[in-house]
Order: sequence, then structure tokens, then C-alpha cells
Amino acid sequence: MKIINSIMHMQALAIAPEREGRRIAFVPTMGFLHEGHASLLREGRKRGDVLVLSIFVNPIQFGQNEDLDRYPRNMEGDCKIAEACGVDIVFVPTAAEMYPQGFQTGVTVRDIALPLCGASRPGHFDGVATVVAKLFNIVRPDVAFFGCKDYQQLAVIRRMAADLNMPVEIVGMPIVREADGLAMSSRNAYLSPSERQSALCLVRAIKRARELFAGGERSIAVLTRETRAVIEQEPSATIDYVEMRDGVLLQDQEVADSDTLLALAVKIGQTRLIDNTVLGEEL
Repeated sequence: MKIINSIMHMQALAIAPEREGRRIAFVPTMGFLHEGHASLLREGRKRGDVLVLSIFVNPIQFGQNEDLDRYPRNMEGDCKIAEACGVDIVFVPTAAEMYPQGFQTGVTVRDIALPLCGASRPGHFDGVATVVAKLFNIVRPDVAFFGCKDYQQLAVIRRMAADLNMPVEIVGMPIVREADGLAMSSRNAYLSPSERQSALCLVRAIKRARELFAGGERSIAVLTRETRAVIEQEPSATIDYVEMRDGVLLQDQEVADSDTLLALAVKIGQTRLIDNTVLGEEL
């Protein structure tokens, strides 16, 4: 397994397999890997001849007073997981090389990036789209893997890749959950033991909405109200948003169907967690 820091070196390594007709699979991450990331890497190993993992905590997708400086990092642990999953190349660029002095070009995906986390974190998805576009240009993947826990991020990247004719297949992978249902996230490391228990209100709320939908409820207003009510029972939880939207374009709906997305963002103490479900899919 090679660990590469230089953009030029990574590009050179990417061009060689391309010329030899080998398929590059790519998993971009911000590190502090967990089983959710490992599931992407294992699928990438199956579907690519060369598997590349990037680890880069992207400064331009963090807003003011967000957790850039304290975002969890564990390079040694990440490399152990990467090696166990069969990664060929770990690309670990520096912020100074990714965004050198004078950098001023960005990628903006409009409508689909505006609601949900886009409303709560202005500019966030500009940072995401810009860094992913740069990584695609550097790594030159044939297929790239993203977790569905970050559902809106996946939708933004799919839109960008389609709109800009990027020759890469975007694959969304199912949410990986702990045994008690909490969606795996690097930010779960911030939670105290009591907060970890409180965080289960997110999955309880999702299960309540799914039960109502399975029982025939189709009113967005009712489903949203009942979902919020479960979270509001948890004293340490502060709702950022609970919304139900069309699962493709993230547009408003009045009546739910099997493709409707339920998306949550909730602060447990000081930690902001997100989760989601598509009502017609398995949890």
C-alpha cells in the first residue's frame, strides 16, 4: 500500500492504470475511518483494479465556528483499516497544496444544495463540490463511492458529475449502523456516554415515521410532526431540521410516497448529527 502526499505523484500514478485499461475505484474521506467507510472500501475493492482512498479534512467545507480544528484524526488507525480492506493507494494531500496561495476557483451546485444542510451551513456544499471535483481530476477514478448517510452530499455530487460530464460512476452505499441503530459517523466520537444514549432519539424518530408510513399515513405534515415529537422528548436534543422531501431533487412534497426522503439534523449537546431514510427502502 502506497501513501502519497503529492498531487503530481498521485496524478502520475492515476494515469498509468488508465493507459493500461485498469479500472480505478475511489473512496474520498476526511479520515477517522469506521465500518461505514470500510464498507465503501470493500465494495471498491470488488469493483476496481486499483483502489484509492483519500484522507483530507477539507477546510473550505467548514463554516465559521464549526469543528475544523477539532475534527477527529487518526492516521495510523486509518491506514490499518485501509490495508485490511485492500487499498492500493492512500492519498493524503495537504491543505496548502490543495488550496495554494491565490486559489480562487470553486464549484457551485445550485438548487439541490440549498435546503436541509445547505440552509443550515451556507457555503458547505460549495466546499464539498469543489474538493470532490479537484479529487476527481487528481485521482481520475472510473467509479467513486459515497455513503448515503450524507444523502444531500451524494445528491450534490451526482448532480455535479452529470452536469459537468465527469466520466465517473457515482455509487451510493447504504448507511451502516451500530447494533442499537445509531448511524456510524466520525463525529460520534464527540459524544459522552450519556449523549450517546440520547442520540438514539434520531433512529427512534425515523422508526416512528416508517411505522406510520407502513400503516398507510401519507400526510407530510403528520409524518413530520410525529417525527419531531419523538426527538423533542429527549432533553439534550436540539432540532436543526426535520424535513421530508422528494428523494431525487430534494423538492418539497405534500404527500409522501415510497421515494420520499426523511432527513434529520439534530444537535446532541454540542454535537450535530445527521440521519435519514427513504420511506420505501429498508432501514
